Amino acid sequence: MHKKLEYLIVKFINNDLNDEETTLLKELLNKDENKIYFKEYVELNYLINLKTDFNYEEGLYQFKSKIKKRINYKAVFKYAAIFLLFACVGTYFFIKTNINNVKTPVIVNNNIETGTYKASLTLEDGSVVALEKGKNFVAKNISSNGVDIIYLDEKASKPETIYNYLTVPRGGQYHIKLADGTDVWLNSESKLKYPISFVKGESREVVLVYGEAYFDVSPSTKHNGSKFKVSSAGQDISVLGTEFNIKAYKDEEHIYTTLVEGKIAIENTENNNIMEPNEQAITSLGTSDIEIRKVKDIFTITSWKKGVFSFKGKPLPYIMKVLSRWYDMDVVIKNKNLDEITFKGVVSKDQSIEEILDAIKNSSVINNYEINNKTVIIE
Repeated sequence: MHKKLEYLIVKFINNDLNDEETTLLKELLNKDENKIYFKEYVELNYLINLKTDFNYEEGLYQFKSKIKKRINYKAVFKYAAIFLLFACVGTYFFIKTNINNVKTPVIVNNNIETGTYKASLTLEDGSVVALEKGKNFVAKNISSNGVDIIYLDEKASKPETIYNYLTVPRGGQYHIKLADGTDVWLNSESKLKYPISFVKGESREVVLVYGEAYFDVSPSTKHNGSKFKVSSAGQDISVLGTEFNIKAYKDEEHIYTTLVEGKIAIENTENNNIMEPNEQAITSLGTSDIEIRKVKDIFTITSWKKGVFSFKGKPLPYIMKVLSRWYDMDVVIKNKNLDEITFKGVVSKDQSIEEILDAIKNSSVINNYEINNKTVIIE
């Protein structure tokens, strides 16, 4: 069914649906699973500056009423087309541009590659193993297929704890299953310190040295009540079994801890707070302040783990910083008036940097961009 739905979506984008196909598409979208697939198909691949929320029913109705007039939407930007067709309040064009005055991007030499699965594993003897997609690695209690690294559950009986480090560079991501069954997803430019096995009866402790990680913790009920602890830049998080995201990059002034499920305790030298789902703790580096606030959109924070970046209400400098880590590039924004302009949209991590920059450029927010080796210059 997805093949048929995908076929109809593509025809919809290209303005090739007839009345019968339009009716069929609307019928298919009555099913929740098709509606979810449809929304993901659309939103995963394009970044655009929207003024309204996604409304497929209104857009479909408008499209059906307009199709007989043979409006040529192909002149509309190829990355924005699907979103423009879904605009509400009877308006199709939220994006204004003068086609005749559009500048051509300057590509001097594009050496920017899309991020992929890669990391370096530092073993207890100090040796370093390069992990990358398509390359297998097997050791005594470790195996990696190039995308995941898995540790076997071997209870440590020694009083000393042996640590490994997993370091993900810019332009990389990786998943690790710890010896206790806890899953950790590491974002670009991140480093995790963890024991190769956990001592029975003791707390399971790991350290997010820097970067961003998503934790799906194996519950304490499976480990004789042993708590799971994560330390990061002066703060400690204690959990029994839950899911949460920590963002603690070296070049940012705050640590963001977002709870998805369960309950956690976050503490530092002076504060101890209990967090509930959909709450975010903001810790200021250099101080003991912890601010707890409600989060309305968890997806925007954790979407990176699912292969996309969500930029709902995010300013251009923030977006470029996130993209610079994934594409391992430098960004220069010449026009400082762009700093406060916010975007709303989702971009797939599989897209090329040119596709994303073209989408932003076609929003008429930026005048042009240039790529020179691994540097992007935005005007």
